[in-house]
Amino acid sequence: MKKKIAIINQRYGLEVNGGSEYYTRVLAEKLKDYYEIDVLTTLAQSYADWANEYSRNEEVINGITVKRFKVVHKRKVWKQKILGKMITFFHINTESISRKWVEAQGPACPGLIEYIRENKDYYDCFIFVTYLYYPTVFGLPLVKEKAILIPTAHDEFCIYFKIYEKLFHMASKIVYLTEEEKEFTEKTFHNKKVSSIVAAVGVDIPEDIQENRFRSKYGIEGDYLIYVGRVDTNKGCEEMQEFFESYVRETGNSDLSLVILGQKFMKIHKHAQIFYLGFVSEEDKFDGICGAKALWLPSQFESLSIAVLEAMALYKPIIVNGKCEVLKGHCKRSGGGVWYEDYDAFCKNMEFLYSEKYSEMCAKAREYIDKNYSWNVIIRKIKNFI
Repeated sequence: MKKKIAIINQRYGLEVNGGSEYYTRVLAEKLKDYYEIDVLTTLAQSYADWANEYSRNEEVINGITVKRFKVVHKRKVWKQKILGKMITFFHINTESISRKWVEAQGPACPGLIEYIRENKDYYDCFIFVTYLYYPTVFGLPLVKEKAILIPTAHDEFCIYFKIYEKLFHMASKIVYLTEEEKEFTEKTFHNKKVSSIVAAVGVDIPEDIQENRFRSKYGIEGDYLIYVGRVDTNKGCEEMQEFFESYVRETGNSDLSLVILGQKFMKIHKHAQIFYLGFVSEEDKFDGICGAKALWLPSQFESLSIAVLEAMALYKPIIVNGKCEVLKGHCKRSGGGVWYEDYDAFCKNMEFLYSEKYSEMCAKAREYIDKNYSWNVIIRKIKNFI
């Protein structure tokens, strides 16, 4: 008889745009041949307000049973900001205050928590993906002896809130996505005694990828840099647009474009060489990355970045924010990317894309993926851990 596994994430669905959410979906689909998998999640599609947009409480997506629970109130942004300032500026970093911050942040889904409580003996293992949100904070303690935490942790202000301290000691086991994440987490929480492995994510590349199909569909000509992910100031997208505009103005490069893919939570600059295409299909995403000069990820806060790995698998170098140790680590270990910490460094590293070293970077990017991000290896590690 197959073991019964519950995987918990705050959002889940083909329409959901987010790194940990996409990772959760792929992980569930990779594990379904070995276990009975249920995904426990909410009716929300957007993290901005957690509105209950899905109409069905249970459905099957790509062979995975998905159980959805109602979010009882939308994200309380004003309350979250006030409580956050109390913790960070006035140093009232108590478990009680930080608990209220998590409740305000959401998604508040007490029905999901109650389901975990009532069914803790039904499942053999609970896998919680991301440390940050309500389902993990209030669900994991109920099943800690059979809980695996995949924290997707990185150095951000809220990880230091008091309520998270116990969480990183409480899980039976932890799966880190990168060595940098493991090092940061163990240094921050002194939780080396918790059994852990580093097992990131494999990269699946479809066979039918056509650069010209993407260019023709969206009218993209010439060289372009591509961004894939949530379009948000917190992801560095405002600075990305500013850097790009300054770069093309100063260099006079009218043939280079910036193509942005993903759901937006901010304004897109009006510029003749910036193309915002919105949330696109997987086919369009891979076609778009295939045709790009490089993938640009300006975020300071990433625990892995699947988009980066997909780009490298397609022989595309990456340009990343050097303030993010994880992204910089990809570049250092692979030789298939460059990093910057300010505008001058960004401009200097752009020169690599038009130098004789470009082809070498492309080859090294793919070599890095082949060596480190095979699904066979990763699933074997996680199965052994379960």
